[in-house]
Amino acid sequence: MTGTGTHPQIDIGALRGWIGRTETRSELLTPALAERFNATFARRGPLDEGAEAPLLIHLCLTQPAVPADELGPDGHPARGGFLPPVPLPRRMWAGGAFAFHRPLRIGAEVTRLSTIRDVVLKQGRTGPLCFVTVEHEISDADGPAVTERQDIVYRGLGAAGSKAEPAAAAPGEHSKGIRADPVLLFRYSALTFNGHRIHYDQPYVTQEEGYPGLIVHGPMQATLLAQYAADLRGAVPSEFRFRSLSPLFDTADFSLNARDTADGLMLWTARPGGPIAMEASARW
Repeated sequence: MTGTGTHPQIDIGALRGWIGRTETRSELLTPALAERFNATFARRGPLDEGAEAPLLIHLCLTQPAVPADELGPDGHPARGGFLPPVPLPRRMWAGGAFAFHRPLRIGAEVTRLSTIRDVVLKQGRTGPLCFVTVEHEISDADGPAVTERQDIVYRGLGAAGSKAEPAAAAPGEHSKGIRADPVLLFRYSALTFNGHRIHYDQPYVTQEEGYPGLIVHGPMQATLLAQYAADLRGAVPSEFRFRSLSPLFDTADFSLNARDTADGLMLWTARPGGPIAMEASARW
């Protein structure tokens, strides 16, 4: 595909050459990480070796430690390497799914085997969108514990906030308020070694990317919704799917919402009077 205006040329054939690439990384799931994870989400849990680790803590493990001189201007690693070098400036986590086979344990050596499953180019309202699908198999000495699908979207600069906002989200049968403050966002960025400046650099996100405030992480919203689902049902779901529909900012607090369905729970995040930001489903 050939870009128009300010959009770069995108050789989708070359990018699809990344399909099938794999990467393997391992890391010890320490009591200290579990303690910091629980503190970030204001939760309590055992920290002894062998104890069940917090839900979705694996998102904080095996993250690439890219040297500072290899980062792009947005704080993300420069393009290329394991992920394809998509020539579009904005990259965000669009959604994904988790299948939970059994819990990870504190003290275990956790391995993440990542495989690029698909690279697709689509035309969006403001220009081309490139979707990259990555599968992660999270395992320890006893075998697979979590299978994850990660959907990443790349897009052009566009005009932040130019799209008409959807209707306000309905309240859930169950609801819980979350304070969207910079400390929460900073702590989660630190836990996941995420240098993306949209989550902690207020001058950058407002002046360079044109958003009204710091953006609440997609994986953090997914973690909060999965925790809420497990709390409501008293058990970790076997399957959890989610997708981002609109951004949340630190300019207003937001809520976790849920309603019962025939086979589980439908969940979503939203700020007061705002549209659904992330929607999810949980099944047991």
